[in-house]
Amino acid sequence: MGLAKPAFLALCVAGALVGALALWLALRRRSRVRAFLTERLVDKLAPGTSRWLPATQAGLQGLGLILFGLALAQPQCGTTSELAKRRGIDVVVALDASKSMLARDVQPSRLERARLELSTLLDELKGDRVGLVAFAGDAFIQSPLTSDYSAVKLFLRAVDPEQMPQGGSNIGEALLLARQVLDNADRGSKERVVVLLSDGEDLTGEVDEAVAALKEAHVQVLTVGVGSEQGEPIPVYNRRGEFSDYKKDSSGETVITRMDRAGLTAIAEATGGEFFYQPRGVAMAQVLERIEKMQKSELESRVTVRYDERFQMFALPGLVLLVLGMVLPSSWRRRSA
Repeated sequence: MGLAKPAFLALCVAGALVGALALWLALRRRSRVRAFLTERLVDKLAPGTSRWLPATQAGLQGLGLILFGLALAQPQCGTTSELAKRRGIDVVVALDASKSMLARDVQPSRLERARLELSTLLDELKGDRVGLVAFAGDAFIQSPLTSDYSAVKLFLRAVDPEQMPQGGSNIGEALLLARQVLDNADRGSKERVVVLLSDGEDLTGEVDEAVAALKEAHVQVLTVGVGSEQGEPIPVYNRRGEFSDYKKDSSGETVITRMDRAGLTAIAEATGGEFFYQPRGVAMAQVLERIEKMQKSELESRVTVRYDERFQMFALPGLVLLVLGMVLPSSWRRRSA
């Protein structure tokens, strides 16, 4: 026997106090009348003044509140064991955190748009496990595969291009690390996916090796392009987070960054995946449609214990007592012949 919400027992105390106060006032009612009138005149001048009717009314209402308090505390007695199975696929998101993702050719910036895309994915997934890899010049596992989407969102907010130890954009290393996360998964799914959120600029040339490894492991890469093909300078911020200038190359020229549609498309098609791009919308809705069509696997199963609720045995009697307390008159009058 237990209580799911014991805090509501305070309502039982309140009901007892209200009932006791109402009962005391009801008992004093006739005493006050008799203090001014003799016993013979009470029935003539104050007919229907009863001690027990209001006392009974107060008792019924107080007891009804007590029972309602017990019902709201959700008493539980007995348990039922259930086998809960989680089905889905394993998804690793590779998020580009290079300096080029600070460009503002999409508002408010490429990185913030990528965060919005990933948040949309996490809000809609059901049962799938998600891991997060962040990369710039190096790649790092931000979150292992998990079904706790709130935890992944916390790791997502911590991604900051200014904190990446090495500049550049190493998409190849990020894809290889994503495969490593999938290979190390416990009870991995039959179908596995890497979702690459990036502007596509790769400065290291290791992409071909990574794509071949993913293709060999039968891992699809779904690429989501972020940015514009027209190009945008990369803003530079000072320590206070204020815009100071645009990034310059070694010759002093402003660096222009462009989304590489061809490169992202090639990565996706080589692994049996698909490229998605929505310049003024959220492309992740199409990614979700693709994921939903994939074969789901049993990722985990656990025995859950469900407690049997017993609030009904207190709620119904409490309602009856409150209704009786409201219907019962606090005084009565004889009809004149």
